[in-house]
Amino acid sequence: MSQLPPITFATRFRGFLPVVIDVETGGFNSQTDALLEIAAVMIDMRSDGTLARGETHRFHVIPFPGSNLEPASMAVTGIDPHHPLRPGITEEDALQRIFKEVRTAVRNADCTRAVLVGHNASFDLNFLNAAVARTQVKRNPFHPFSSFDTATLGGIAFGQTVLMRATLAAGLEWDSSSAHSAAYDAERTADLFCIVCNQFQGVFDAGRRRLAAMGPIEVEVDPPGP
Repeated sequence: MSQLPPITFATRFRGFLPVVIDVETGGFNSQTDALLEIAAVMIDMRSDGTLARGETHRFHVIPFPGSNLEPASMAVTGIDPHHPLRPGITEEDALQRIFKEVRTAVRNADCTRAVLVGHNASFDLNFLNAAVARTQVKRNPFHPFSSFDTATLGGIAFGQTVLMRATLAAGLEWDSSSAHSAAYDAERTADLFCIVCNQFQGVFDAGRRRLAAMGPIEVEVDPPGP
């Protein structure tokens, strides 16, 4: 059997670079409710192929004109978007700053694009895509619909789908007073993602050895729909 190549992000995740995104919002409707905070946490890879949490990028966001702020959501997050000392920036500025960091990381990892990692990832991805559409920001490095969901991974690995409970089950600490901050939730999500991936490292390695032993595999392309 030929020697397997070293594990890199490109070989570990099929050319995708996982990047954790968490958003705090004014509600659940990505089309009408305000984006208030966004955080991106990079994932680092050690020399042995295991993962670790990397740098955090976090921004307070000014609600877009006409956006909705649901009182129930504001009570949960505790965010005052109109506080005079809140250093908010526009959605466009926040996206451009995050996308610049992510594009650099994708290029340095020799990947093709980023894939969003989130806890209940569809929520964060919907808000991200809606903000991109509103602002017309170009060169979005994230895959438009694929994601890694740590609610699913936490359920598989630890039997827990709530972020706090999955984090505690994974052996990590949890600070309830810091929860519902985009940066804190994104960092705990990143830690959870890394722990699950590291624990499944042997499964991944066994799988790629099986595929390597099979030789080239032709990928079937689904025919067009009716």
